[in-house]
Amino acid sequence: MTTPYYGQLEEEKVFKDPVHRYIHVRDELIWALIGTKEFQRLRRIRQLGTTYVTFHGAEHTRFNHSLGVYEITRRILEVFHGRPHWKDEDRLLTLSAALLHDVGHGPFSHSFEKVFDMDHEEWTREIILGDTEINEVLTNVSADFPQAVADVIEKTYSNKLITSIISSQIDADRMDYLQRDAYYTGVSYGHFDMERILRVMRPMEDQVVIKQSGMHAVEDYIMSRYQMYWQVYFHPVTRSAEVILSKIFKRAKELHLSGYEFKQKPEHFYSFFHGKGSLDDYLRLDEAITLYYFQIWQEEEDRILRDLCVRFLNRRLFKYVEFDPNQRMNDWPELQELFRKADLNPEYYLVVDSSSDLPYDFYRPGEEEERLPIHLVLPNGKIRELSRESDVVEAISGKKRTDHKLYFPLDCLEDVREHKEVKERILRILKK
Repeated sequence: MTTPYYGQLEEEKVFKDPVHRYIHVRDELIWALIGTKEFQRLRRIRQLGTTYVTFHGAEHTRFNHSLGVYEITRRILEVFHGRPHWKDEDRLLTLSAALLHDVGHGPFSHSFEKVFDMDHEEWTREIILGDTEINEVLTNVSADFPQAVADVIEKTYSNKLITSIISSQIDADRMDYLQRDAYYTGVSYGHFDMERILRVMRPMEDQVVIKQSGMHAVEDYIMSRYQMYWQVYFHPVTRSAEVILSKIFKRAKELHLSGYEFKQKPEHFYSFFHGKGSLDDYLRLDEAITLYYFQIWQEEEDRILRDLCVRFLNRRLFKYVEFDPNQRMNDWPELQELFRKADLNPEYYLVVDSSSDLPYDFYRPGEEEERLPIHLVLPNGKIRELSRESDVVEAISGKKRTDHKLYFPLDCLEDVREHKEVKERILRILKK
């Protein structure tokens, strides 16, 4: 590319979308970014990780979602056009950040990140600033444009209004994933009146605010977010698949570091087994590659890796019981010892998983920026924090809900051909 700037496409490009009906692209810059190989890679990474084992329709990708966030942002900016506090010169920066906000996600991202101690946001930054097609496209706008896009996504950009459009307690990112995830999982919880919210959004100096007349649509959005977290994102069956997935990565890494000889060398993971891999290695990873290794590892000599891969691929998941570690501290050492006696490594077969969510929070000085509260603008021009006007939101404000479950292979415990007494003792403790 030699053109030092981007204009408008000769003809608008349109993506047909089941959630927003149409996604409109008029800018050469956005069209060029969508065509980069790093952005196209998102077609091979599911938006909801292992959720497809619970809700079989949840096969949609980060590519779908990223286009959706771009489209919502584009519509917000149409509402902002010509209003005080909004400068149209920031339009392409905002749209680029919306489109690229998730470009650093890896395969089954949260499990992968946890085991290999990495963060998709850091990878997003590296992709935008590194030797990539995305960086080349952005640099053609101006030399400092990639850095500005990275700063908006990292929430360090000087103009907080732009950041809040993409990342706040009511933003284009959340508005897309709630509706998209509800659509593809087939649940009714994630739906709210987005068109109404978009119509009542207004730009202020440092954040987007909502006209008071749109308060009920925002209440609906917050409640739908609350429901989606507990009914979909934290669904215990999905979490079981997630637990097994994490343990597969953990076992493969442990085996490699101990000098184990794999039948098929896991070359795609080598650099991650030894610390942070290179950007090229990371961009080569997607879910097809990952599932290929899981398929092959079903034939491995190592009993634990083999068993975990068979479980993951054939949906033979761990069962679970409610288990608050604080209340059941006394059971934990005994359970671990009994699992060892039953020839089940507790590192892999006895797992406490905790989920927690804060559906809405008011401002807490010194806390992360994302908790900037939602503000309403009253008819007299005054600004009020949402929970002070809404009884519904006040009822859930600042209330963190946490859920603990203990996952284990019930099928192994019910097979009493060996270690019968030990396994019966384990089951008695679990059923307490």
